[in-house]
Amino acid sequence: MTWSKTLTLPHKPSPATEPRLTSLSHGGGCGCKIAPGVLSEILKGTAAMPMPPELMVGIETADDAAVYRLNDHQALIATTDFFMPIVDDPYDFGRIAATNAISDVYAMGGRPIMALALVGMPINVLSTTTIGRVLEGGASMCKLAGIPIAGGHTIDSVEAIYGLVVMGLVHPDRVKRNADARPGDLLVLGKPVGVGVMSAALKQGQLGEVGYAQMIATTTALNTPGPDLAELPGVHAITDVTGFGLAGHALEMARGARCELRIDWSAVPLLPGVRALAARGFITGASGRNWAGYGADVQLSSSLDAEDRALLTDPQTSGGLLVACDPSALDAVLATFGRHGFAQAAVVGQVLAASGPPRLVVR
Repeated sequence: MTWSKTLTLPHKPSPATEPRLTSLSHGGGCGCKIAPGVLSEILKGTAAMPMPPELMVGIETADDAAVYRLNDHQALIATTDFFMPIVDDPYDFGRIAATNAISDVYAMGGRPIMALALVGMPINVLSTTTIGRVLEGGASMCKLAGIPIAGGHTIDSVEAIYGLVVMGLVHPDRVKRNADARPGDLLVLGKPVGVGVMSAALKQGQLGEVGYAQMIATTTALNTPGPDLAELPGVHAITDVTGFGLAGHALEMARGARCELRIDWSAVPLLPGVRALAARGFITGASGRNWAGYGADVQLSSSLDAEDRALLTDPQTSGGLLVACDPSALDAVLATFGRHGFAQAAVVGQVLAASGPPRLVVR
């Protein structure tokens, strides 16, 4: 597939006079996602569509990517993800968006093989230099992942949008769905949470250089442990924590497996300083929309306050992998995360048999 050339440039804005990228977006990063309750309403008519037997994973459990069985040894993973700017630096925006999109392949236990770029830019507002830097940032992460950007599509858009279609391969026996957690499993989270809170502070000019560096470091860390985790016999389910927050994606795992998930909030790793930022009011609108969409199925301990709930529902852009594994596999899971540079990976909860409808309990 070649690049589709729908961008035209009637004039050339100057990088020195153009606005901040985040000022052009009504919601940045995975905070742009349609609220879970609204999304369910939109998609309810598609669930009855006939699916071919080769489709191993579709939309039925709100998984991270589609998986199509090619033969006895290969299955194709296909996914797409794109959003508006979460940061003002165009190169960093491209890096974050690409890392986030590639993560869906890793979350299915696969290895990415190529990508296509999706680009929508307000060409009357942003210079070709700035737009080029966004694409360069995305290409840099694809290079780190070992895959080419083989083409793409561009449009003239009111808001700046960038992302990727990503394809990967996995052995059919090693596909890791979000719906295969088992009672007795432990839950391991690969990255700390709080990206949405940091992005809200950044947009209001209240995130310092150190905080920004920490935010970029976590959002551009490729979730490369995924394929190695999928090879471990005791790993049953994997998902990545993104726009619906830790609570939302854990609840999707509970619903898919028809289990109860329990999270020990005190064990959940947080990005430095985010609780204080949340207490100061730097909370995204998506956090509230998330809670409105699924809060009825979440039981919170009375010891948790408004800041805790905000962080539980905080939209994570390019968040960490959430793994459900047998206790016997825990050491191997943590070692795999550590080998890939995820030293903060931690046990954050467990999977229990459900005594009623699937739910999430946070203590």
